[in-house]
Amino acid sequence: MKIAITATGPSLDDQVEARFGRTPYYLFIDTETMEFEAIQNPNVAAGGGAGIQSAQLMADNDVKYVLTGNCGPNASRVFGSAGVKLIVGVTGIARQAVEKFKAGALVVSGQANVASHFGMGGGQGMGGGGGRGMGAGRNRRS
Repeated sequence: MKIAITATGPSLDDQVEARFGRTPYYLFIDTETMEFEAIQNPNVAAGGGAGIQSAQLMADNDVKYVLTGNCGPNASRVFGSAGVKLIVGVTGIARQAVEKFKAGALVVSGQANVASHFGMGGGQGMGGGGGRGMGAGRNRRS
């Protein structure tokens, strides 16, 4: 059976990537032989629609299951329409994730676990940086 895992690098010894649509690599794995193909995500820098385009890539490659950390609602809908089963919340080394999958230890979620545009960056911190360095450098020694 053919599955796909999001990964930080091109090998089974790389970490599972938390973001589906913006993962650096997809590993297409035959679970019976453990032969795999690593492809760089062609949608990683897309301005929008990376999840949808990447989900279609999975369907076009006859993937039956996708293992990832997080997946948004748009990609999840594409998976549902294409009959691709989704497993989210996956962490650790890709090879170990495959073994867990083969052992039946991972549960199909069938739905998104994050909001649209998760992982696109652009977040604004709440700190405000109001410290202003007012300590005046006083070092007191006894």
